[in-house]
Amino acid sequence: MRAIRGATTVQKNESSEILAASRELLEKIALENDLVIEDIVSAFFTMTPDLDAEFPAVAARGLGWNHIPLLCSQEIPVQGSLPHCIRVLIHLYTKRTPDSIRHLYLRQAAVLRPDLASTPQ
Repeated sequence: MRAIRGATTVQKNESSEILAASRELLEKIALENDLVIEDIVSAFFTMTPDLDAEFPAVAARGLGWNHIPLLCSQEIPVQGSLPHCIRVLIHLYTKRTPDSIRHLYLRQAAVLRPDLASTPQ
């Protein structure tokens, strides 16, 4: 079992933006890691306190993650932390080695892990 991390940001606290950014993040994580839905054990989402217009798990359900336990929570409100940020931790069964797992940090979230970040959009 392994875990994949990822994060992204949105411009506004709007349902459509949260869903689009979450969907984009999950699709890119799935593509980069050759994910098979049946191998996903669970996914844990957090959002910064300035986001509350939608659950990011709704985007996962829209991608067919219907039998995967999903949980959403609020990120710890640390002063000076990146605003409008959505994070995910996906647990899965895989034969990939830890160094072959691709963690994705999109948009402004690239500043969180520049060593792992995808090209910001």
